[in-house]
Amino acid sequence: MATIGQTFPNLIDAYRGSTEGTVVELLSQQNPILDDAIATMCNMDAVHRHMIRTGLPSVAWGRLYQGIPQSKSTLQQVDDTTGFLEAASAVDTRLLALASDPARQRLVDSAPYLEAMSQEMAAGVFYHDTATTPEKFKGLAARYAAYNSNAPVAGVANAANQVIHGGGSGSDNTSIWFVTWGDHATSLLYPKNTKAGVSIEDKGEQRVTDASGNPYYVKETLFRQHVGLFVKDYRYNARVANIDVSDMRAGSVDLWALLRKAAYRLQSRRRDAISSRIAIYMNRDVLEILDAQSSDRALLAANPNYTGLGHAQVEGKEVRTYRGIPIRETDAILNTEALVPSVAL
Repeated sequence: MATIGQTFPNLIDAYRGSTEGTVVELLSQQNPILDDAIATMCNMDAVHRHMIRTGLPSVAWGRLYQGIPQSKSTLQQVDDTTGFLEAASAVDTRLLALASDPARQRLVDSAPYLEAMSQEMAAGVFYHDTATTPEKFKGLAARYAAYNSNAPVAGVANAANQVIHGGGSGSDNTSIWFVTWGDHATSLLYPKNTKAGVSIEDKGEQRVTDASGNPYYVKETLFRQHVGLFVKDYRYNARVANIDVSDMRAGSVDLWALLRKAAYRLQSRRRDAISSRIAIYMNRDVLEILDAQSSDRALLAANPNYTGLGHAQVEGKEVRTYRGIPIRETDAILNTEALVPSVAL
């Protein structure tokens, strides 16, 4: 059985030029999360147990002949689970007999399955929730599910402090995500005794039947991915929620102001190739309007704070950036999000 990659940051480079590399390139094209995410092995079989700091200890100025007040930080134990995603591709052996490159033909036939798996995994990162679908894993939206209607609470790692209200209402909303990938922030998960990424298993020739019950033979390939997600520290991510898509298209949503607010909610805006990677995720509709707001001369004249989208080389690729942070376009983020409610902290 071949396994694609040990950790997501190394998928493309490690397998470029091989047949598996072709699969990885396909996955990356369909799911830009693979350009940034890291993967961590679960510390409890298929479950990852970790502690989230919810409050800092108190400190005091010292005086001679006076003791030190005792205090401690507050922690919360969290168990994050994984699920497994599967697909099976079957190619008629008669078709393979006619192909000049049977292995390539099987790969081409597998492309739709890989794309569907990649899209489902990307959707899961943002939207899956074990409270409603326990066989899946808990994504980001289930963790950042409300915004604080008051000023952010300093020193408290509450996810609601990291959510910006985009001003929308109704059910035609979308989000922009700032995600820090690192073992101290956010990471994908894979169970013990498995490996990160998509595994490919050649099941060989199989006898199957058609809709009429008549037998024929296929070459079958099984694709499987064990995946989960954990957020170690809420403060390293931020969500701009409740962006009304209709208002945005009409030009009444200042996306640059929302990006600025979200950026300043992050615990750190440093992107380090070794310890952490920050990326911004939005769908193509948001990115198009953001591009328009950064290039429209009338808008620039009326809003001198618009600085425009930057461009940078990130791992050999030309990407758009905001304040040096790569912007990733992904259609896994919907335009039909329900309204994210407020809470008063």
